[in-house]
Amino acid sequence: MSLMELFILAIGLSMDAFAVAICKGLAFKTVTCKKAGTVGLYFGVFQAGMPLIGYCLGAQFQDKITAFDHWIAFVLLGLIGFNMIKESRSNGCEVSTTHESCENADESLNFRTMSVLAIATSIDALAVGVSFAFLKIDVVSAVALIGIVTFSLSVIGVMIGNVFGLKYKSKAELTGGLILMSIGLKILLDHTNILIA
Repeated sequence: MSLMELFILAIGLSMDAFAVAICKGLAFKTVTCKKAGTVGLYFGVFQAGMPLIGYCLGAQFQDKITAFDHWIAFVLLGLIGFNMIKESRSNGCEVSTTHESCENADESLNFRTMSVLAIATSIDALAVGVSFAFLKIDVVSAVALIGIVTFSLSVIGVMIGNVFGLKYKSKAELTGGLILMSIGLKILLDHTNILIA
C-alpha cells in the first residue's frame, strides 16, 4: 500500500470521527483552540491506537491465512464502508454505538464522555488494523498517519459544526464509506492479479 493510499485510507477512517466532531462543535456555545484540540486529541489517539491493536491481533494469524488474506481485507473494508454509507442516509447526527444525537450532545469534554465517543468512532479502525497484518504495511507509519489525519479533521469538524451545523455530516460519512469500499476492492483486485498496481 503506497503512502497516498494510506493517506486516503486515513481520511476514510476519520470520517466517523469528523461527523461526531461536527456534533460536538454544534453543542459548543463558543469554540476555542483548547476545546477543538481536546476533541481532536481524543479521536486522533483512539483512531491510531485501534489499528495497532488490530494489527497485533491479526499478526498472530498471519501465517495461517495468507492464501485468502486479501478476501479478509476486502470483506472488512467493504462492511465498514457499507455501514458508513448506511449511517450517512439516517437522519440526525447519531453514533449507533453510543446513541448520542446532536440534539442531545453536550459541551462536556470529560474523560468518560469523550472516551466513549472516541471508542465508538474508532471500532472500525480495529478491523482495518487486522487487515494491516496481512498487507505487509509499516504499521507505525500507518497508525501515525491515521492519528494525525483524524486529529486534524476532528479539529476542523468541531469548527465546521459550530459555524455550519449538520450540513456536512452525512456527506462525510458517505465519502468515508465509499473510500473504504474502494480501497478494499483495489486490494482484492491487486492480490488476484486482475489489477496491476
